[in-house]
Amino acid sequence: MTTLTKAARGALWWITSVMGDHDYARYVAHLQRRHPDAVIPTEREYWRNRHAEADANPGPRCC
Repeated sequence: MTTLTKAARGALWWITSVMGDHDYARYVAHLQRRHPDAVIPTEREYWRNRHAEADANPGPRCC
């Protein structure tokens, strides 16, 4: 793999991480590791709950 390919993949990984693309997968891995008996929500339920909590308690943010 060339250096340019490695750099492009690294940049793509970083951008998708910042945008939250890996959040659901990370959450599912956490549940499976720390709470094996917990019900795993669907991805749609995860995002709905995440945004509902943010809207209910926005905290410090610009928008």
